[in-house]
Amino acid sequence: MKLLFASDIHGSLFYCQKLLEAFDAEKADKLILLGDLLYHGPRNPLPEKYAPAEVASLLNQRKEQIIAVQGNCDSAVDQMVLEFPITAPNLLLFLGHRTIFVTHGHVFSPQTPPLLQRGDILINGHFHLGEITEKDPYIYMNPGSVSLPKDHFRGYLLYQDETFFLKTLSGEVKEEYKL
Repeated sequence: MKLLFASDIHGSLFYCQKLLEAFDAEKADKLILLGDLLYHGPRNPLPEKYAPAEVASLLNQRKEQIIAVQGNCDSAVDQMVLEFPITAPNLLLFLGHRTIFVTHGHVFSPQTPPLLQRGDILINGHFHLGEITEKDPYIYMNPGSVSLPKDHFRGYLLYQDETFFLKTLSGEVKEEYKL
């Protein structure tokens, strides 16, 4: 199974379209969204082509392929326009003997990690910084922000064949992590 993880669209129609183009190019099975889908938040500037209703419409067209967790900028009003659930704070995925804890990052993060065993994986967004880092006892991954990066990296995480790839929206590999 090929999984694409992305975070922090923040209502940018321009970058949502770029993300969906990458999803199609990767031929991924599922798009796992790590929150902050529609609203830009009070501390963020308006992202390019800010159009939350149009972003909702685009994402709703892919509702069967999307799994999402709630970000700190997502609200009950957002859930009213989205046709897939976004209110779960966390998601657990299982890859063989590994647990992948998926969350937005405003509650559980490297600073406040959930209970994880050696080799488990924490994936979150929120910080707008793409990275893959070995922590003790887990592996930390963040796809960065699709629309408002703090490090000029707009991208996503792709899982395929026991390997995670941190990629730019144009598909260039920034980092690779083999399990």
